Parts: sequence; C-alpha cells; structure tokens
Amino acid sequence: MAPPPQKLFLAAIVSAVIVSATTAYGPNSAAEDIVHSSCVHASYPSLCVRTLSTYSGPTITNRRELAQAAVKISLSHAQAAAKKLAAVRETVGKKREKAAVVDCVEMIGDSVDELSRTLSVLKHLHVSGSSANEFRWQMSNAQTWASAALTDDDTCLDGFKGVEGKVKTEVKHWMTKVARVTSNALYMINQLDESRGKPHVVRS
Repeated sequence: MAPPPQKLFLAAIVSAVIVSATTAYGPNSAAEDIVHSSCVHASYPSLCVRTLSTYSGPTITNRRELAQAAVKISLSHAQAAAKKLAAVRETVGKKREKAAVVDCVEMIGDSVDELSRTLSVLKHLHVSGSSANEFRWQMSNAQTWASAALTDDDTCLDGFKGVEGKVKTEVKHWMTKVARVTSNALYMINQLDESRGKPHVVRS
C-alpha cells in the first residue's frame, strides 16, 4: 500500500532540511574539527580553541590556513596592545614605570613587524611543487620570526620586574594575552614541520 501524499510531502521536506543543514554546516564542522584536533597539544589549548573557533576570516580547511589564522589572531592582539601601550606611555608619570613602558612599546612594535613577516611567509609557503630545501627555508623563516615576536613579548614583561601598580597590572594583562596567542601560533607553525613542535609556556 502506497503511503499517503501527506507523508510523502513531509518526508520530502525533512530530506530537504537535512541536505540544507549539511550544506550549510558541513564546512564549519570541518573547520571546528581541525581546530579542536590541532589545539589539543598547543601551549594554551582552551585559548587556542576559543580564539580559532571565533576566527572571522575565511573557512579553515587545512593546517597551513590554520597556522595563518593563528598568526593573524596574534598580530591583531599585538596591534591592539601596541595602541594601548602608546596611550599609556603618554600618561605614566613615575620614572621607573615610564622606562618600562617605553621599552615595551619598542618591543611590541618589533613583535608586530615580526608577526607581519611571519604571515607573509606563510601566505607564500610552497607546500607542494617545490623542493624540500625551499620548504625548509620558508619554514625556518616563519619559525624564526614568530619566535622573535614571542621573545619580544616576554622581554616586555621582564621589564616590569620590581615595578608595582596599576600600570604594571594592565600591561601584564595585555602582554600575557599577546604572548599566549603568539605561543599558540608558533605551535601551529611548528606543526607544519613535524620535526619540531615543543610548546612554549609564558611565565605568569
């Protein structure tokens, strides 16, 4: 006995909804999968998942795009911190605090430049169709620039040793966040070169 027309119509609607949902959410689900699986062993897994899951750029489909997204996030945080530090530099009065902030402004400026260079390398990374030596050279450059940015972030924090007060608390909050997302970005870069990949933990 054939099913009633009403049931056939309902089944058709349900099928259409399922297909539509699969089409709409499939890529996002794939992006979420690669984010979660890649962040498991990052220096700061929860921060890694949170920042990359809310990334507003192009859909992430592979590890190179994931590394690029991580560096873009780090660069965005560094640029925001640079603006805040520049503003604080104009208002801070104590000599010791002023010196620490001035040094930090220089360090975060270098970090922004180094992260920009890192991103440029990743955008032109030759994963296929090139020699192993060329890939290794590009990877070495990306790792070097990202590592340098992370060192600058840590150096900024070191400059506030022995300094107490609201300025130190604010700067430490900004720079710790920058350093941690940069550490995660470096981890993602290292995953493109599986011979490396040791997490870097920011001192708290």
